[in-house]
Amino acid sequence: MLALLCGCLLLAAPAVHTLSVTDLAKPSPELMEQIHDMHTKVTDIWQELTQWREAAGGPDVGLHAVCHMQPSATLDAEQPRVSGLVLFRQPGPGARLEAFFDLEGFPEEANSSKRAIHVHRFGDLSQGCDSTGPHYNPLSVPHPQHPGDFGNFVVRDGRLWKYQAGLPASLAGPHSIVGRAVVVHAGEDDLGRGDTPASVENGNAGPRLACCVVGAGGPEAWARQAREHAERKKRRRDSGRKTA
Repeated sequence: MLALLCGCLLLAAPAVHTLSVTDLAKPSPELMEQIHDMHTKVTDIWQELTQWREAAGGPDVGLHAVCHMQPSATLDAEQPRVSGLVLFRQPGPGARLEAFFDLEGFPEEANSSKRAIHVHRFGDLSQGCDSTGPHYNPLSVPHPQHPGDFGNFVVRDGRLWKYQAGLPASLAGPHSIVGRAVVVHAGEDDLGRGDTPASVENGNAGPRLACCVVGAGGPEAWARQAREHAERKKRRRDSGRKTA
């Protein structure tokens, strides 16, 4: 399998020059750099395929991750204490990420409010959520194009419960979010439409209320949330039929 990957990369690589006996005897620095780069790419692909192969042996094909949300250790006394669970599932290589957000502890406001949720660079909670660093932005693009810019989520009666598909992040590969932090903000993300520099950095979403570190997990927690999600949809359908 590894040899096949090497062959594919060799065929796909641009032909800079034709190798000769001299080239092989005394490879140039340029050739050595190309070989090193190719080896790195093959290793990355092999590791990712190995992850998917191991995941495929379980009852639910795909990669899973879990994030246990906890209030920031640096919150003022009047700030809400948000806690709960964020679950991730990626069905296969190149597939979009799915997530369940199940959080509580928000103020029980009369009207529904929106809170921003983002992936931050560091899985470091030593100074509460402040030590998680800036948004995870491996490609150096403006907000809201970061892989962990999940957007705004509606809070009702002090709780946020949402299934979200099509998230532009990944659990595998060079830009994996495993080991990084998910942060719940006190405000709403302006989605880069504000008139300040912070708008294209973090969406002016306000202080960090709660955070967690994304860790690899099994499929069991996801399966439980998926069942609850299906039951919720069924109850809504049944309620709609009765109203009609």
